[in-house]
Amino acid sequence: MLDQLLSAAVQLESRPRLARVRAEPHAVQARVLRELLRRAQGTEWGRRYGFAEGPGAAEFARRVPVSTYEQLYPALERVLRGAPDVLWPGRPQWFAQSSGTTNARSKFVPVTPESLRQGHYRAGRDMLALSTFLYPRHRLLAGRTLSLGGTHAPNPFRPQEPASRVGDVSALIMQQLPAWAESLRTPPLPLALLGEWHDKVERIARHALRQDVRVLAGVPTWMLLLLRRVVELAGAADITQVWPHLGLFLHGAVAFGPYRELFRQLIPGPQMQYLEIYNATEGYFALQDQPYSEDLLLLLDHGIYYEFLPAAQWDAPDPRPVPLHEVVLGQPYALVISTNAGLWRYVVGDTVRFTSLGPYRLRITGRTKHFLNAFGEEVVIENAEAAVAAASHATGCRVHDFTAAPVYFAAGPGGQVQSGGHEWAVELAPGAPAPDAARFVAVLDATLRRVNSDYDAKRHRDLALAPPLLRVLPPGTFARWLAGQGKLGGQHKVPRLLNSRAVLEQVLAVAAGAPA
Repeated sequence: MLDQLLSAAVQLESRPRLARVRAEPHAVQARVLRELLRRAQGTEWGRRYGFAEGPGAAEFARRVPVSTYEQLYPALERVLRGAPDVLWPGRPQWFAQSSGTTNARSKFVPVTPESLRQGHYRAGRDMLALSTFLYPRHRLLAGRTLSLGGTHAPNPFRPQEPASRVGDVSALIMQQLPAWAESLRTPPLPLALLGEWHDKVERIARHALRQDVRVLAGVPTWMLLLLRRVVELAGAADITQVWPHLGLFLHGAVAFGPYRELFRQLIPGPQMQYLEIYNATEGYFALQDQPYSEDLLLLLDHGIYYEFLPAAQWDAPDPRPVPLHEVVLGQPYALVISTNAGLWRYVVGDTVRFTSLGPYRLRITGRTKHFLNAFGEEVVIENAEAAVAAASHATGCRVHDFTAAPVYFAAGPGGQVQSGGHEWAVELAPGAPAPDAARFVAVLDATLRRVNSDYDAKRHRDLALAPPLLRVLPPGTFARWLAGQGKLGGQHKVPRLLNSRAVLEQVLAVAAGAPA
């Protein structure tokens, strides 16, 4: 059968490479760095920092500064406007656009042919090989992969060049997929790249009703909306009555824990499997290669050289990342990358912790700017999602999404200072029963105290932190807020933890009926 031949072909190419990544991680990364420097030696940055001299890892780190997006932006803007050979050879035509979490200004990240071929597409084949190897009985390639993505538009910095585009990285990847890969996917590009999200979901749902969908790929938040609409249109009890051969969901962008029960109800039965991918705007970094573990295998031969910034260095004026061979199990790091798209020692903003050093596996813990630390509690997204999942399970409710922000110290009666705390706004899945609020808060609080010693210390006798406050939002609140921000659909997601109350106040205003 054709699907079995294709499965055998991708496994033949991918599995030996992944074996080398596991067995020779440092040698693989050294080769990646040498190739990056060789290819970029004639660029402006290559000449400035002496790439032609072939500096080793330590000398490369000494010469080239660590850069945030804002620090790298002057060079990136020149690339956006069409200047050649600035960060990477040539003039990139495509740019992945991201809202960049707390910053309202869009980020534009170059997408080069090399980053597509050696990064996103190679990793996609690796995930395909792993999936078909792990679940051969599902015959995943005999049907279609339903993938949800965003859209792309003309590059506003080059209005005279219609071929230069900006958009969600998912849209750029789909637009340029090889023909054999596009033949496995649904919906067709004209539907997949629609810009108006509500119309897009409706039309994709109606199209997908007639497809033999066996794999789902996308962000859990938006995939849930699509699956519910498919079930409604089909008049079915659950999605298995529409797609009986559905067997795998490749998910990413947000932690899956809070969504697991929602998907289990929509897709009941033992056949359904779930694997996580770490495919960011800047590159495809890792994938889940073990079905029994949520740890992600770091992909070391995909055109990206990795360094890792310890937590104590996150706000340092002269940050000093460590190379791969110096990372320590269980410690938080910010990801620093040098890539074949011209990002040099670039701070992605994602935070990770390693769960294995042989091979290198990790878990995503949050963002360097997405945490609650108004009182020294250092709550990261990993803590928050574990606590919300535990509270949801304990109260029998189903949380669709959430955000949290500080409640700052205030003067109480008689001038006594009242403790600060956290305010949590949660939106339930449609039709989900309202939770026992007191029970939800108690489990949320207890779980945070168990998984985060700093939070536990601040909560001792309510001295620095009062118990959490809970706001249950009407269904659709977060979608209305995202729409009001121009971020509905694609890879956009709700910021879950912020030290500012700005997002929470906006969301509460939307819930109260104010414009987004």
